[in-house]
Amino acid sequence: MKTIITFIIVFGILVLVHEFGHFFFAKRSGILVREFAIGMGPKIFAHQGKDGTAYTIRILPIGGYVRMAGMGEDETELAPGMTLSVELNEQEEVVKINTSKKVQLTNSIPMEMLEADLEKDLFIKGYVNGDETSEITYKVNHDATIIEQDGTEVRIAPIDVQFQSAKLWQRMLTNFAGPMNNFILAFVLFTLYVFMQGGVTYTNTNQIGDVQADSPAQQANLKADDKILAIDGKEVSTWEDFTKIIQASPEKKLKLEVESDGKTREVAITPKSQKSGEQEIGMIGITPPKKTSFTDKLSGGIQTTLESSMQIFKALKSLFTGFSLDKLGGPVMMFQMSSEASKAGLNTVIWLMAMLSVNLGIINLLPIPALDGGKIVLNIIEGVRGKPLSQEKEGILTLIGFGFIMVLMVLVTWNDIQRFFF
Repeated sequence: MKTIITFIIVFGILVLVHEFGHFFFAKRSGILVREFAIGMGPKIFAHQGKDGTAYTIRILPIGGYVRMAGMGEDETELAPGMTLSVELNEQEEVVKINTSKKVQLTNSIPMEMLEADLEKDLFIKGYVNGDETSEITYKVNHDATIIEQDGTEVRIAPIDVQFQSAKLWQRMLTNFAGPMNNFILAFVLFTLYVFMQGGVTYTNTNQIGDVQADSPAQQANLKADDKILAIDGKEVSTWEDFTKIIQASPEKKLKLEVESDGKTREVAITPKSQKSGEQEIGMIGITPPKKTSFTDKLSGGIQTTLESSMQIFKALKSLFTGFSLDKLGGPVMMFQMSSEASKAGLNTVIWLMAMLSVNLGIINLLPIPALDGGKIVLNIIEGVRGKPLSQEKEGILTLIGFGFIMVLMVLVTWNDIQRFFF
């Protein structure tokens, strides 16, 4: 149960922070966000905000999404012959359209719709109260709402508040805002992790930070602040220098030259053998010193975020040089990682969430149609051409990209199932 809760929290926060980026900048760009959903699947709660956004909670507590006006697949269709009801204001304008059988409006007028335009001319025409002898046309208020089949009430999407009506730079920023939020979240979480660890590890030194109890180092009388000057006569100046030698020498006696309290002495030590992956490495039980000032911890958060980003870029590069599904991970692997992190403690959960947030940000910036990076590429093409691609062409590209992602996700998920369960 703990693992499931950890998985839901980690995945949910990552997606919600990502979607909030799109939501925030869409609002600032004058784009109507019709719905901001927490969770997926059927709606269990909805509130129509004064800002025109329907805030909903859905039954599956995983992630969420935003619906922006003008994104064709999210628009509510009104088909000729549809039975609905409308609610009017004092100016005889339609302020609410009900297409749902789950909702009954007390002061509404039943209508068989013949024609409607909720984007440009803003009208709805049809037979009222079953009278097919005369057609009535109502003007639709710019800020009218529509109750969809599942009972969710959202604003209509006039052309002036649609995504395509925003300036090019505003659309680019809205597309980029999701990944940007993931990078910001990663920095916040990595910085929090560094603070919880008490500081940022400093490895450009040969000084010992701490000595673990009952370790070869303690048995050899090594202590904090000692400096390792040489190993078997070979000078060392950084942690990378002497950890390479120690890790390569399991159960092999080494002679260390150590500076302690201003004096130099020789210490004999035998690294303990420890399994790491498929090989045995040597460990003597020491940790590097930490920088503990406030500015050091902040810079440590930035440094860790950048280093994590570089690791992901290297992993992506390796996919192109030698593709393998084993180099990828889907929801099953994420669940497995969440399980291990929940057992290790809060620090590890925070580190995992930060690492996944960087990952989500970078992956979403890949120039694949249907991802944010693909949308930004289309924005750049529009800027170069001076006009956007036709909706048909953009729709085809998005469909291809979405299909590619779905196929890859199925293959990766099946591969994860094979790895972890068989």
